[in-house]
Amino acid sequence: MFHEVVDGREVGPDVDADEPAAADLLAAFAALVAEAAASVDHERLVGESGLTEADASAARDGDVAALSLTDGAAVLAAAEPDRDADAIVAEVRDHLLMGMATAVLDVDAIAARIDADLTGQEVQQALEGRTTLTLGQLADILAVIERRKP
Repeated sequence: MFHEVVDGREVGPDVDADEPAAADLLAAFAALVAEAAASVDHERLVGESGLTEADASAARDGDVAALSLTDGAAVLAAAEPDRDADAIVAEVRDHLLMGMATAVLDVDAIAARIDADLTGQEVQQALEGRTTLTLGQLADILAVIERRKP
């Protein structure tokens, strides 16, 4: 779901449609999560997704840069009962790894091109799920991959 915003995102006159910017992707993630969060009762959102009250409020407000991919997926799954949060996360990770292969990028190349202060090893750990991947970091990484795809 998060990786699908690349094809459906709106671009302004100053943005090249073939080169997504991390800020554009993050804005699309924010809209996606905020819309999903708004469609679910607040108590149910906290109860079903496991989010803290603060994270649930941030999701509703579209303040998602620091929200983890796992929490963002939980919000989407709460809004669509036929979706599984773990499956959403796995799908995003698969998409990222396939994109890296297609774009011929390794984790060190990604780390060198993103604004997030991550080393290549930290990018790898985030992609593998061994450390938290925020939606802000996801936007940075996904933008690099999408720009390099043939």
